[in-house]
Amino acid sequence: MLKGLLDDSHNGTLSSKRVVTFLAFLLCATAFLANLFWKFEVNQFMFDSMIYLVMVGLGLTASEKFLPINKKTETKPKGIL
Repeated sequence: MLKGLLDDSHNGTLSSKRVVTFLAFLLCATAFLANLFWKFEVNQFMFDSMIYLVMVGLGLTASEKFLPINKKTETKPKGIL
């Protein structure tokens, strides 16, 4: 199930965007729980930067669903003969 969440929707391989976003989410959740239960202090700028990384990663991953997939790509530029 976890591998299915981290797979790329186009070709079925692991997506680096999804892996990095998931790891950043896990770190934020760990920091939140450590602060809540064990009173471990995390610097605010570090926590904020990880939250921004999660938000951008989720936004990029969600935007993949709306972008058209161009199966045929040309390597030659079009121009005047």
